[in-house]
Amino acid sequence: MKMNGFRPISNLPTQLASSKQPQNKNEKTGFAAHFHTAVHTKSRNLSISKHAQMRLDQRNIHIDETTWTKIEEKVQEAKKIGITESLVVLENAALVVNTKNNIVITAMDRNESASHIFTNINGTILID
Repeated sequence: MKMNGFRPISNLPTQLASSKQPQNKNEKTGFAAHFHTAVHTKSRNLSISKHAQMRLDQRNIHIDETTWTKIEEKVQEAKKIGITESLVVLENAALVVNTKNNIVITAMDRNESASHIFTNINGTILID
C-alpha cells in the first residue's frame, strides 16, 4: 500500500544504516570518539597546529595539564602587552606560539632547541 509517496513502516529495511560496530567495547569510532575526547579533555584557549602536534608526538614530548594552564596564562599576559610571536621555553621543550591567534606553531625538545636560532619572535616566556 502506498500513500502520498510514503511506504508503510512494515516495508522499511530492518537496518536503516549500515554501521560497523566496534570490535570491543573499549574501541571508539566516529561520533563516540569525538564525544569522549570533548568530555575528557579540558577545553583550552590555546590550540595546537597539526605540525606542532606531529612534532610533539615524534619527539615524545608530553606536557601536563598544569603546565598547559601556565603556558596559556603567560601567553595571554604576553598578548596583552603586544607580543605576537613568542618562544615558550619549558624544562623539556621549546614551543613557538602565535599569541595573536592563540596557536602553538611548532615544538621541539629542549636539547634540540639549544642549537637553533629563532627568528620573528618578539617575546620569550620561561616556564619552570
